[in-house]
Amino acid sequence: MKELLDGPLADPAAIEANLRDLTFINRMTGGASLSIRAVRELLPRGGSVLDVGTGAADIPALLLADARRRGVPISMTATDSRQEVLDAALAIRPSLRSIPGLTLGLADGLRLSWRDGSFDVGHSSMVIHHLDPDDAVAFLAELRRVSRLGIVVNDLARGRLYWIGAWLLAHTLAASRYTRTDGPLSVRRAYTRREMGELIRRAGLDPIRAFSGFAHHRYAIVAR
Repeated sequence: MKELLDGPLADPAAIEANLRDLTFINRMTGGASLSIRAVRELLPRGGSVLDVGTGAADIPALLLADARRRGVPISMTATDSRQEVLDAALAIRPSLRSIPGLTLGLADGLRLSWRDGSFDVGHSSMVIHHLDPDDAVAFLAELRRVSRLGIVVNDLARGRLYWIGAWLLAHTLAASRYTRTDGPLSVRRAYTRREMGELIRRAGLDPIRAFSGFAHHRYAIVAR
């Protein structure tokens, strides 16, 4: 079963509400902090990051804010495969246009246009659960190809308790019908941490560290 966000995006207000929901959920449940910790692992002294499937670009913005606080130079290229999503991200946060070090653009994660090793680190959050295993491996291999040092994959963990938590969160705090439908479905479609590790290895990468959310509902894997 496909998620609503994988289909036609003809309702800008619903997309914007969904991105607001996801930004709130990323902060409240610790998803954004997992990416920050994982990217620090690969870039302790700074570098360039490609974010594929950026959504609201909230995590790239937080990565840049964290780097500024630590006095570390980082540049972020935040991409999504749907112009409607980028338009919605800018509608809810126009300041994305002027954040130092942040570039927004379109990119298909299965066919990235950049040359090999164009970035130091590749990052994706909440993307892989949208893909079947073969496409997930192809996506990860492309992320590996354009990333000189390694990648970070941040996603949900599949499990019955996690599904219950997602359903409760989506039906009590979410404003968007996309979130209410897609949130629990995302958990059903997600990969366990072990399964994600196998996908990463199939893509030619070596997982070196994993960070888990407070309830183990979400994880970020660092791979070289």
